[in-house]
Amino acid sequence: MDAEILAAVAAEAPAMTELLGELVAAPTLLGEEAPGQAVMRRAFADLGLEPFEVPLDRAALERHPAGAPFGWDAAGKANVLADWQPEGAADGRSLILNGHIDVVSPEPSSLWTREPYGAEIDGEWMYGRGAGDMKSGLAAMVGAVRGLRRLGLAPRAKVQLQSVVEEECTGNGALACVLAGHTADAAILTEPTRSTIWNAQVGVLWFQVRVLGAPAHAGDADDGANAIEASYAVIGALRELEAELNVSPPPLYAGYPHPIHLNVGMIRGGDWPSTVAGECLTHCRLALFPGERVETLKQRVEQTVATVAESRPELVRLCIEVLYEGFQCEGYELAPDAPLITGLSDACARATGQAPPLYASTATTDARTFQLYGDTPAVCFGAVAENEHGVDEHVHLPSVTTTAQAIALFIADWCGVRPSS
Repeated sequence: MDAEILAAVAAEAPAMTELLGELVAAPTLLGEEAPGQAVMRRAFADLGLEPFEVPLDRAALERHPAGAPFGWDAAGKANVLADWQPEGAADGRSLILNGHIDVVSPEPSSLWTREPYGAEIDGEWMYGRGAGDMKSGLAAMVGAVRGLRRLGLAPRAKVQLQSVVEEECTGNGALACVLAGHTADAAILTEPTRSTIWNAQVGVLWFQVRVLGAPAHAGDADDGANAIEASYAVIGALRELEAELNVSPPPLYAGYPHPIHLNVGMIRGGDWPSTVAGECLTHCRLALFPGERVETLKQRVEQTVATVAESRPELVRLCIEVLYEGFQCEGYELAPDAPLITGLSDACARATGQAPPLYASTATTDARTFQLYGDTPAVCFGAVAENEHGVDEHVHLPSVTTTAQAIALFIADWCGVRPSS
């Protein structure tokens, strides 16, 4: 049956490319996910499935230990799901196929050589923000199911397709699905893993350092306290913490020269060129290894900031505080001999001719949520993409097809399939 499945999914390549183009053309930034979710509703409906929504419930998320704090309005925001139900007795293993609809900003778009949301195709590559991360995965999920349905097959256990929100900032979209009871015997998140299997990942903490200085006229700068310049010292201290965190990585990350990254992602300070800056807000991202606790890292960040504030004379009279919004998540690892990994590896080998390597990611994904809080073993597997979160992001279209083929073979193996009535 492998040959028939591979051919059927390959025949869906034009439809996958068309769907991917529609998704890339929808600029689904934070708070603007609805147009992309509308595309996914149509895609799920075109499979003959009935899409439904799982909204973000602020109260439920705030009560859960994995809920990430957020200050924006989530009213009306929802994940879009669809269930491909078995016909007859459910005697296979259930599966979740998950992708996220949200993307990061393409700014500064002036650096791009192509329109960020143009979905331009050049040879075997499609360009655009989200083309790789991870709308390619959403297209591959749909293509895998389309191919199996083209053959008149139905699964022997439920296959759930998920298009979730807020993967890029909180993970609350996937968590909302878990809290609503949407778990399974396994989950594949179709992130652009370049045809590897991600079976481990770091945790991530987002935090802000707010410095309040003493505004003054630039002509009397010695009388003021510049919050922007004070932030330099804080960033330097955080760099020292970053170095400490990289000293003794666990075996899983021992081969990486620098697995834990501090990223100074945004900084906003001052309000007038001739005024000593009275306030500066620096947004940072810092990682932690699997098995480490977010609360412990928060304590180290706060102690680092407090120590530099107390030890530098020029900072003593300033107010410096650490604030939190966004990611507060732990890492995870799935053992290499887990049935999900061995089964997916076998399916990939049959689809591509070679077994994929395993990879411990220095980024985070929603896979952690299913494994840590949904009792659902999870991995990431997806297409070949380049420049994700960068300039001229692009995805290799043939790899989207091979991703879909491998997933279709895995569904046939893991869930089992039978002729549809």
